[in-house]
Amino acid sequence: MFFAIGLRLAAMLTLAMMFALVKLVNARGVHLGEALFYRQAFALPIVFAWICMTQGAKSVRTGRIGLHLSRTALGLLGMIFNFGSFILLPLTEATTIGFSMPIFATILSAILLKEATGIHRWAAVLIGFLGVLVMVRPDASHFPLLGVAVALVAAILTASISLLLRTLGRTEGAAVTVFWFTVLSMPPLGITMLFVGQSHDPLTWGLLALMGITGGIAQLFMTGALRWAPVSVVLPMDYSSILWATVFGWLVWNDWPVVSTWIGAALIVSSGLYIAWREHVRLRTNREVVIQ
Repeated sequence: MFFAIGLRLAAMLTLAMMFALVKLVNARGVHLGEALFYRQAFALPIVFAWICMTQGAKSVRTGRIGLHLSRTALGLLGMIFNFGSFILLPLTEATTIGFSMPIFATILSAILLKEATGIHRWAAVLIGFLGVLVMVRPDASHFPLLGVAVALVAAILTASISLLLRTLGRTEGAAVTVFWFTVLSMPPLGITMLFVGQSHDPLTWGLLALMGITGGIAQLFMTGALRWAPVSVVLPMDYSSILWATVFGWLVWNDWPVVSTWIGAALIVSSGLYIAWREHVRLRTNREVVIQ
């Protein structure tokens, strides 16, 4: 269990590094389309090598290519908005708004999957939204509203992806799903590169490579953590990325979150943890009913 927690914490560190690098390369003139392409291109060899070493190359075979295509389309859209939010907002604020995902996942589950959602989870949803309002303070205009809107759309798309992954997860392993997403995203991103691709200096190329490598490693660490411990144990570790984002934002851009950001973050994190706990309780109850 401690190994799984360590993997998840390492995943959050590398993920925070990746988003910091997204912001850095954008400042060095890298187009968003380029960043997306190199994120996938440099991650693909790492993901495939990991699958070959742990499950064997034949494990990537799938009979659900249609669902993988849907996941790729939605995933690419989610990456565009996620990367955009980190380009437009300070790291801590973009990271924190991203953690409103469980709020939207709860809403979408109730609407699309007709899942029973009790008063406890709806209360957590309201608290989470209150946290977003406290943090961004629309009346204060201390964050660009476009950036806030992009971050919220990114959270909604990530929540939608999580619902699709539930269906894929019934037959496909997490690493295989990551592999097909990476592979299938390359052709459309390659076409995009025909229009936005450009040459860069050696330092920028190094940052792009590091961005892709850290992204690939983060995905593998997140997947690996779930092999050693249940979701209810490793999921709370994800919120450590807020601390890493704060550290990187301060060291690189001299950004330090205002008080309202910390208050809003506390509300959003509390909401997400409570929703995760209620989901754990619901699944455990369902399993007990099945066993009886």
